[in-house]
Amino acid sequence: QVQLVESGGGLVQAGGSLRLSCAASGRTFSIATMGWFRQAPGKEREFVSRINWRSGGTYYADSVKGRFTIFRDNAKNTVYLQMNSLKPEDTAVYYCAASPRGGTSIITNWYDYWGQGTQVNVSS
Repeated sequence: QVQLVESGGGLVQAGGSLRLSCAASGRTFSIATMGWFRQAPGKEREFVSRINWRSGGTYYADSVKGRFTIFRDNAKNTVYLQMNSLKPEDTAVYYCAASPRGGTSIITNWYDYWGQGTQVNVSS
């Protein structure tokens, strides 16, 4: 089992920045991919970004490309999501996820482990 704990959400004005963190514990050696998803009220959970745990290769949704950056600290078993130039439409609960599978998957079923989520609110 892998446990994931997110932190770093909050309220920010449009154009501002936030950094989310996701600390992994447990069987972290089994992790191949870590990702971030988000879910706004009344909407389905959507892919934001993912990182290959070993190679560091990254992939982003078009909606956040150029504004968000995902990176990891293997020594701390932590993945981060740096969010810049935030927009009101970025408001959502952000979830960290981990998968033992590699590859560029943007579907929720690819990921076996999920954090509890952290709320991000961007005001206009």
